[in-house]
Amino acid sequence: MSQESIIDSVETLEAHLKTMRAAQAEFATFSQEQVDKIFKAAALAANKARIPLAQLAYDETGYGVMEDKVVKNHYAAEFVYNKYKDTKTCGVIERDPAFGMTKVAEPLGVVAAVIPTTNPTSTAIFKTLICLKTRNAILISPHPRAKKCTTEAARIVRDAAEAAGCPKGIIDWVSVPSIELTNTLMQEADIILATGGPGMVNAAYSSGTPALGVGPGNNPAIIDDTANVVDSVSSIMHSKTFDNGMICATEQNVIVLDGVYDAVKAEFQKRGAYFLNPEEADKVGNIVIVNGGVNAKMVGQPATKIAAAAGVEVPAWTKILIGETDSVEPSNPWAHEKLTTILGMYRAKDFDDALAKASRLIADGGYGHTSSLFIDTRETEKVEKHYNAMKTCRILINTPASLGGIGDIYNFELAPSLTLGCGSWGGNSFSGNLDIHQLLNVKSVAERRENMLWFRTPEKVYFKKGCMPVALRELKEVYGCKRAFIVTDSFLYTSGFTKKIEKPLDEMGITHSSFWSISPDPKLQDAEKGEELLRAFQPDVIIAIGGGSAMDAGKIMWTMYEHPEEKFDDMAVDFMDIRKRVYRFKKMGEKAKFVAIPTSSGTGSE
Repeated sequence: MSQESIIDSVETLEAHLKTMRAAQAEFATFSQEQVDKIFKAAALAANKARIPLAQLAYDETGYGVMEDKVVKNHYAAEFVYNKYKDTKTCGVIERDPAFGMTKVAEPLGVVAAVIPTTNPTSTAIFKTLICLKTRNAILISPHPRAKKCTTEAARIVRDAAEAAGCPKGIIDWVSVPSIELTNTLMQEADIILATGGPGMVNAAYSSGTPALGVGPGNNPAIIDDTANVVDSVSSIMHSKTFDNGMICATEQNVIVLDGVYDAVKAEFQKRGAYFLNPEEADKVGNIVIVNGGVNAKMVGQPATKIAAAAGVEVPAWTKILIGETDSVEPSNPWAHEKLTTILGMYRAKDFDDALAKASRLIADGGYGHTSSLFIDTRETEKVEKHYNAMKTCRILINTPASLGGIGDIYNFELAPSLTLGCGSWGGNSFSGNLDIHQLLNVKSVAERRENMLWFRTPEKVYFKKGCMPVALRELKEVYGCKRAFIVTDSFLYTSGFTKKIEKPLDEMGITHSSFWSISPDPKLQDAEKGEELLRAFQPDVIIAIGGGSAMDAGKIMWTMYEHPEEKFDDMAVDFMDIRKRVYRFKKMGEKAKFVAIPTSSGTGSE
């Protein structure tokens, strides 16, 4: 589809969507080799255009730092390509013949992508690349104030992809963005990738189409009294000044423990931070936060420009403005997400106070997003206490949050992404950094498999006539047993059959006692009565002799003797598959060994 074929009405949008679905249906048939060729060509093209795209974004929006936008564009192209270049996204992506499981990846279809004005070109690069890798079509709705740079980024990726063999029409955009067209797009797409303000994200989730949206951030960074002050302040300054603080993971407030507060303040001043007096802080806070939200004119602006707009005179070298404050309530403008070069600073009397302040700031408007902690990592109890207290999906330790939160720079297990999910805390449907896996439908092809069969036998089995005396000798000679408890039924005991066991035991000097009060179909009460005697006698070997009744009662008594804390009702629960039963038997034989001498082919011998 040519660039001249514009989308400026509902009718042209629907026509483009129809063409796009046909192109995506063709793209869905492409092999992994074809897709990877397209993915690489598109990433290279975006990377080569990183500088002119950054300049275009800066000139059009007036936000941020041009050189930092170059870095973001470079990141979106290079890091995303490197992360997924070898990942399978077409057809069979996983196969396990032994268990009969095959995973097959399919694209979702048409992706509606809402692009913010804060990161217009880098987000467009990121979303178009992950759609190409997953064989999805993408139709972009740019922010009106960043329309030109967003569509140029998409055009560069599209042209490179088509030159590498991608079907025409896989990447397109709304030429004249409006709320009506964006809402129509969201309703008719197969999935929405919504990166932007709360209003747009809420609209995406309310559209009736599956959506992957993000929430606002209000990252509170705690500096513990064990932290390296120089590194901590350097990291925050680096993060806060990167693209003038527009990445949503950036620190919005810093909470400093009392013991290092003065040292932290001095280090901030040394590195170009200007501390506002109370009157100046009121002026700056009220010009950046208006009616509870960020003033769009102040987003991504240099600290000197913000100060001038507020009527505050600061040195020309000022990099960020810091307002020392104590209220964490929403009525305080410094407690909000600011997305620019100002930072609130709180004093905490101890670590618990810092956690309480951080938790309240997150509740003010950053649920689910990002929180930061600067600390000596040997303080494991504090680290654990911090991550248990924070309702955020990214918890960054000793890391510049702007670049740390987007992933793969300061931690290589955090996926590179420019769409950061906030989970249910932030009203989002996912809690991590958006990656290619959210853009795939994965089929599970499950072949029939039968449960394996297994058979467990005792440690030793003695059989043939005359084996019993030989076997019994091992109790003394091999196992060193000293006390034996015999479990049998009343018939075998009164008929004198147990004397064939008692005599060898006497000859070996093994003390013994017997229990024979067992019903033909033993009851739990029989075993409980025997277990009382068992506990009193404290044997190191239990000998069950007889049929199934004696065997079963003896095993129950043995189990209760070994593990008196266990409940018989739990042990007796029925199961469908013994390997999946909820109750797991404890290890046996710690107190006593168990010997079974069957006198019939009943359940005990089996």
